[in-house]
Amino acid sequence: MSDDFELDTDDLERRMDGALASLRQEFASLRTGRASASIVEPIMVDAYGSLTPVNQVGTINVPEPRMVTINVWDKALVGKVEKAIRESGLGINPQTNGTIIMLPIPELNEERRRELTKVAAQYAEHARVAIRNVRRDGMDKLKKAQGVSEDDQKFWHDEIQELTDKHIALVDKALEGKQAEIMQV
Repeated sequence: MSDDFELDTDDLERRMDGALASLRQEFASLRTGRASASIVEPIMVDAYGSLTPVNQVGTINVPEPRMVTINVWDKALVGKVEKAIRESGLGINPQTNGTIIMLPIPELNEERRRELTKVAAQYAEHARVAIRNVRRDGMDKLKKAQGVSEDDQKFWHDEIQELTDKHIALVDKALEGKQAEIMQV
């Protein structure tokens, strides 16, 4: 190999790992029928004259697999929190018991499960595109390098392709696992 050219494969791998980490984060936000505190976190409540995240007006708990509870700290805000949940588009009907709002998470129907698997596939495709963009960047650096022999170019080309194939396979495996989790009844 040439002494004057060394491609930073660690940087390429770190960037591809970042695409995988982002994918896992997106997968975590998909509702699979199990209760999670993260499904109510984006909800904003009109509290004290300004929009406030629901987790700043009460404690969010998941006491059982299909139930999220919000223990509202200020009794005057219970109605506003309940209204914000109804208007959030989650499709969950809150039930109030004093300052505790219970959110029973309904079973996902077959149609909704199929929609979620398509969303998961879109997330995976975005991750694949990000990985391929990192690959393209590495290939561009290789092409622009001065004085690299054909043998060295072939070696680095194969290294970049191997990294790409490995990460694409990890994306496919993560997608397969998430789709199985979504379709599980």
